[in-house]
Formats: sequence, structure tokens, C-alpha cells
Amino acid sequence: MLYRNPSADMLLRPDELNLDLIRKAKIFHYGSISLIAEPCRSAHLKAMEEAKAAGALLSYDPNLRLPLWPSPEKARTKIMSIWDKAEVIKVSDNELEFLTENNDICDATAMSLWHPNLKLLLVTLGDQGCRYYTKTIKGSVEAFKVKAVDTTGAGDSFIGALLSKIVDDHSIIEDEPRLRQAVKFANACGAITTTKKGAIPALPT
Repeated sequence: MLYRNPSADMLLRPDELNLDLIRKAKIFHYGSISLIAEPCRSAHLKAMEEAKAAGALLSYDPNLRLPLWPSPEKARTKIMSIWDKAEVIKVSDNELEFLTENNDICDATAMSLWHPNLKLLLVTLGDQGCRYYTKTIKGSVEAFKVKAVDTTGAGDSFIGALLSKIVDDHSIIEDEPRLRQAVKFANACGAITTTKKGAIPALPT
């Protein structure tokens, strides 16, 4: 259950951003919920702009939450409105299907979301693991088998773990053996998160 209308995040204004902190970021990671309403949407776009100008890697996880959007069409349009800015994008299989309006979860469907600025596209597949795509390589890494209790937060754990591996060395993205190890680590963190209830308490440390 999500309670909004309004919540504090919706009320964030561009002039309230800590730009000094944002400009120090090596990676700026964001979702799409902050695109739903003003003034938060303008704050989101400003933060992206400042982070990119300062040299940060832009990372995007749409984190689709349809009940929060006025309509599926509005969600798809707004999510895609900033798609070509991100250099790393992570989507779930359900998000891939929603964004492409194609229920064939295959390489061709995933690559239909590719854009020239993108460096790494990740498609998480639940207990089937993850597929990864770069400008020159593609592959998949199997999931870890666990007794899942609650999948809440697994995607956040996955992308956080992955970004922690590339934050200081972006060249990992184009080095397949090291990229596969990073994805395997991310899969492990996502799997661990499903073994406990709740998003935050279940995150591995």
C-alpha cells in the first residue's frame, strides 16, 4: 500500500535541491515516480541535468507503480520522456512488457529500448536471473535459488549492488567477465532480499 496526494517527495522544488551534493555524485540513480507531478518532476529533471553536467553516470530504474499514475498511457509517456538520457537502465520483465507493449520477453524486445547514449541495459527476470546488453556484448546470468518470502525491494537491492561494483570503474561495463561477476553479485543481493519480509529490513549489508 502506498499513501500519497501529497507526500513529501511530491512537494520537492528545484530550488530546494542540494546542488553541491548532487554535483559530487559519481552515479546519479533515479526512478520514474518523481515524474508524476509538479513540482517534483521539475526538481527531478534539474537534478539529472546538474549531475550529468558534473560528470555523473546517469542510472534509471523506472520502478513502475501503475496505481500512482493517472493512466497507463501517461505512465508510459512520462517514463519514456527521459529514456534517452540514461546511460544505465534496469527494467524488470514486467516493465519491459509494459513499455514495449510486447509480451515476448526476448533479446529483440529488450533491444527495442536501446538508444545511442545507453551503455548498459539490464532486464531482471525474477527467479530466471538477469539478461545484460551493452553496445558490443549480451548475455545472461542465472538466479540464485532461494526460498522467497517477499520480493519487495529485490529490484532495488539488485541495481544498488550492481552500481556499487561499477561506481569507481565504468570500464567493467565493456569487460564481459567482470560484468558477469558484477551481475552475479547483484543477483545474489536481490535473492537475499527476497528471503525476509519488508524492503528495507531485508536488504543485505
